[in-house]
Amino acid sequence: MQVLLLHRHLHHADVISGMRAALAVGSFTPDVVALEARKAAEADGRSPTVAAPTPPPAPPVPDPQVPSLTMRRVTQLPGDARTLPDLARWDQLLHRTRKDVP
Repeated sequence: MQVLLLHRHLHHADVISGMRAALAVGSFTPDVVALEARKAAEADGRSPTVAAPTPPPAPPVPDPQVPSLTMRRVTQLPGDARTLPDLARWDQLLHRTRKDVP
């Protein structure tokens, strides 16, 4: 399984060369295959690892052509003509002391 995963980071030909070299010395471990594959890449004068391609940049998101239903409803609401609440009574409640607290 690990030998199959080497294809993520190494060229196919290098992995095959690594498998052949590992079998020639009588080893079946993935570490030996990986080492021999890297040696094969370096012997050919290439970098032993394959660079992952960078994904292209995401295209810009176009402005929506359909207006938001919520924004449409908000713009159609009538103005609020109510008077502001009188907070004088609340201020009196805040300054009272509780009689049941020692």
